[in-house]
Amino acid sequence: MPNLSRLKNLESRLGRYLVVVDLEATCCSENTIPVSEMETIEVGLLVLDQHDSLRVVDEYSSFVRPIRHPRLTSFCMRLTTIQQADVDRAPSYTEVSSEVECMLARYPDYSWASWGNYDRNQIAQDSRLHGIGQCLPESLHSNFKAFFSSVHGLGKQMGMKRAVQRCGLDWVGTHHRAISDARNLAAVSHFVLGRKPLPDLSVS
Repeated sequence: MPNLSRLKNLESRLGRYLVVVDLEATCCSENTIPVSEMETIEVGLLVLDQHDSLRVVDEYSSFVRPIRHPRLTSFCMRLTTIQQADVDRAPSYTEVSSEVECMLARYPDYSWASWGNYDRNQIAQDSRLHGIGQCLPESLHSNFKAFFSSVHGLGKQMGMKRAVQRCGLDWVGTHHRAISDARNLAAVSHFVLGRKPLPDLSVS
């Protein structure tokens, strides 16, 4: 059974609309791209209406063209399945950020969540690089990875794919693609917020 006090604390942080977000970024396996120079290359988000059973009311997805390290590494392309041509013809981060802001202007009472703090930190880093405001303010962010473990007393925090399995769900789409990960986060959100009960693993 969910920890009701922790669940109440989480719910107090949220607006009517819950925006679940996932990003993919430039990366490498040989330390050729420092963490401080990683850039978003794909944004995926869904808007859920908390007043309507967390129904998905909107969705956004876009590749993003990086500027610090414009050539994707082989490791990055294998991990994400994002190809060089996808980012070469993509809009800039500034353009994508503006599109996200315009979309969310339709949902003034919103808060947003991601699985962990990586996405929050990456948005802050990209915004500094491009000298613009954050399209998703840090003050409205919730870490659903931490809350999932805390609300349900699961101990050690788990990765997104394992959380999907713990909820008794099947993974949808391609792992490490922003829009797929955001869709799976939307499904897990029902369990994070106590709208659906976690399966009882003691029952065979």
